[in-house]
Amino acid sequence: MAADGDGGARDRGARGLQGTGLSASLETAWGLRERPSKGPKPGLSLDRIVDAGIAVAATEGIGAVSMGRVAKALGVSTMSLYRYVSSRDELYVLMQDAATGAPPGMPADVTGWRARMEWWARAQREVFRRNLWIVRIPVTGPPATPRQLEWMEQGLAALDDSGLEEGWKISVLMLVGGFVRNEVMLMADLEEGMRAGGREPDEAMRQYARTVDALTSTAPERFPSLRRLLDAGVLDVADAEDAEDTEFEFGLARVLDGVAVLVEGEGGGA
Repeated sequence: MAADGDGGARDRGARGLQGTGLSASLETAWGLRERPSKGPKPGLSLDRIVDAGIAVAATEGIGAVSMGRVAKALGVSTMSLYRYVSSRDELYVLMQDAATGAPPGMPADVTGWRARMEWWARAQREVFRRNLWIVRIPVTGPPATPRQLEWMEQGLAALDDSGLEEGWKISVLMLVGGFVRNEVMLMADLEEGMRAGGREPDEAMRQYARTVDALTSTAPERFPSLRRLLDAGVLDVADAEDAEDTEFEFGLARVLDGVAVLVEGEGGGA
């Protein structure tokens, strides 16, 4: 991973065990090497560092997370953190893994590839909604942490009865996972923008409907489609969260409609 603005990668120990290509801290997360038993300050550990980073991200946003800021929260020097984690970018990965957690168990009554993919997508969305800072972390590489691969495993298993080739399965996971992430990011952006303007999302949406109505009513012939939308009451949203859920379910259904075409076409072998 690239060095960050906190001073980047200093040695921080070995680069990792030969063969995995992972950093020392990521190998520690996998249990491939022992955690440092004695830190520069009693009680300092990789888990505490990651937890402190998550706390900062949850209250101040991911942009506030730096090696210096986390060290301050822990009451230690910035340099002492590099014994456990190599850079801010690596800390981001570990924070995401810890906050995401293992995927919940798939209920036994959820059967069939489509129902299982719907359940998988909704479970991911719930994790993102609880930790909006996760979708602000730049994607710098394929999943490689324990929790990321557990979610990938569950998604692939959900497609076991689809008849799709293995290559198609990973493509479906990228499509569905990308939709979930993008939908959450868009909703988070809108919500943050509304709150920054001093308005709650519900009121902001009602004001938006009034604004569009005022702007188009003087020239309905210029905006006939918008006028039909307004007249149908589509923008009369009573609950912004309900509207988000409706849009998510609509989008997810259309994505899976496309996957269904692939499944029905000789199991995606064409």
